[in-house]
Amino acid sequence: MGPVIDENLPDTDARPQQPDWVDLVNRIQRDDPQAMEELYQVFTRGMRYYLCRQLGPQDLDDRVHDCFLIVAQAIRRGELREPERLMGFARTIVRRQIAGHIDSAVTNRRQQVDLDTSAPVPDGGMNPEAAAMNRQQEQLAVSVLKAISRRDREILTRFYLDEQSQEQICQDMSLTETQFRLLKSRAKARFGELGKRRLSRRNVPVY
Repeated sequence: MGPVIDENLPDTDARPQQPDWVDLVNRIQRDDPQAMEELYQVFTRGMRYYLCRQLGPQDLDDRVHDCFLIVAQAIRRGELREPERLMGFARTIVRRQIAGHIDSAVTNRRQQVDLDTSAPVPDGGMNPEAAAMNRQQEQLAVSVLKAISRRDREILTRFYLDEQSQEQICQDMSLTETQFRLLKSRAKARFGELGKRRLSRRNVPVY
């Protein structure tokens, strides 16, 4: 007679395996692209709903990607002291980003109310000084685009300027959806970082 099998026992093979956080963190710090994709898959599953619930669906993809990039950069800088607590570390960063977004939204709303209640100002069109500043900012944006890598520049140009769809870009550039999102997030961050540096050197005001 064979062994008795209790059909009420859970199937241990069906249980989802918890990622090895320590190994994943070590691979990210070694700039392993596969590790970045694995982290992205785990991160987006857990954080997308949370961000949507706190801030709403508007610009949700960009917010998820931006938060992911901050987490990945923090890991690379060695700011995660206990790799086994990776997701707790990620949640802390996301909460800080949410708090910062809400604080910024409240400030902007307060400024908007102040403008709405102030005396109306006649619109005389763009004066020569404002037109010159506008041209200077456009030139700065072009120079920053030229300074980033060819692939980053192609992603930003095709998506934001040419308004091509994600599907079309992925097909033309042989990218997966995850690779596209990672590249776009990195390109945006690099563009913003270089833009801030050049703005500070040239003292170009931002309107």
